[in-house]
Amino acid sequence: MKREDVPFLLRQASDRLPEPELADAAWAAGVAHRRRQRRSIIAGLIALLLVVVTGVLVMTLGGGKGAITPPVTTPTPPGYVPPAGQISGIAYWNAPPAGSERFLDRVTTPLGELLQLPTDAGDLKTNPVDRIAAVTLAAQGSGYVPLFLGAEGHWARASRELHPIVTGWPLSSGSIAPNGKLVAFPQPSGVYVIDASTSQARQIALPVEDIRSVSWLANSTRLLVSGPGTAYQLNVDLETAKQPVVGGVAVSNDAEDATAPYRLDGVAGQVALRQYAGNNGWVEVSSPRLPVDRWIGQTFAAGNLVGRMFVAARLPQVPTVASAAQALAAISTLEPRDDRLLVLGETPAATPTPGRTSPDRIREPGCCFLLGWYDSQTALFQVTDWLLAWNLQTGKVRRVAELDVDGLALGPGIRG
Repeated sequence: MKREDVPFLLRQASDRLPEPELADAAWAAGVAHRRRQRRSIIAGLIALLLVVVTGVLVMTLGGGKGAITPPVTTPTPPGYVPPAGQISGIAYWNAPPAGSERFLDRVTTPLGELLQLPTDAGDLKTNPVDRIAAVTLAAQGSGYVPLFLGAEGHWARASRELHPIVTGWPLSSGSIAPNGKLVAFPQPSGVYVIDASTSQARQIALPVEDIRSVSWLANSTRLLVSGPGTAYQLNVDLETAKQPVVGGVAVSNDAEDATAPYRLDGVAGQVALRQYAGNNGWVEVSSPRLPVDRWIGQTFAAGNLVGRMFVAARLPQVPTVASAAQALAAISTLEPRDDRLLVLGETPAATPTPGRTSPDRIREPGCCFLLGWYDSQTALFQVTDWLLAWNLQTGKVRRVAELDVDGLALGPGIRG
């Protein structure tokens, strides 16, 4: 074979070989490369997840400095005051001593620093009040005229003169409806209702003379009216002159027991928290162990808390010399561990002398009573000539206003 024949023979041999499919080969190579990449990524993520899980387990169970441990105490809110101890298994706080009220931190409300009878109250017909903060009365001749304070701080005067009742003052702590518009005044043999937003009013007759207390249901249309040994429920409709249906409900010797939606009543060993159930009367919810000698004022509810003031039986935790301690009970409808007591005792003598045991100041039984709630955690109560606020989350007591009026009922407009 000659050298010059070799190229010819190579070309002849290559012509007999099949042509390669380059596109298919490239696609197959790309798919294989992508699969290898995906497997590498998945394997890396699994490895990372295992490292993280292992680290968390080591931190949680290892018990070292970096271990995660649940908090042992609930964070305390600013201004928190620890309880003084327990009474009958219920945490209690001591109220500030008598005489220190004006030095307490203040809660700003439409009542101002000093609540007095206004001298420039406009006529209710031309100065309606849509959201009542407070109601009081002004003496006029042999009767009383209602005065309404709105959430904006302006006063309005009703033209109707109210008659005195057996106890004299025809105003109940529960007079203002939850909607902040309607006000019911106990009257001899009936109740007088005013809509402060429209000045509509009507007298509703009842079959007994001695009416002392009123308490609205949450819908602001049904009303409980009571006196000693008598209590009624009625629907209030100022749009009609028709006499509303009046139904009797379970009664008590204490006219202020009949309150809705809850009532606290009974004495030590027999205290009960009851819920109003319409025609079924009051259904017992719980039996808090309260050292009650007698109750003062009405029961008021806000959220899951129900409050009422009582004169306490002798308390070893709060000894008194010349009087009996009084307590504001805030009882939970859900959790007994959330029950609270604020105890008002005597003010000890500032400079005791030999043989002297009498305190500098005492609070007479009946001087203090609950007037309602500022919000679901703050109770508003009167102590002689002061309106004070007790925050159940912090235990702190603050002043709201000094009172230069003889009686007061509070409404939702108190929050401004």
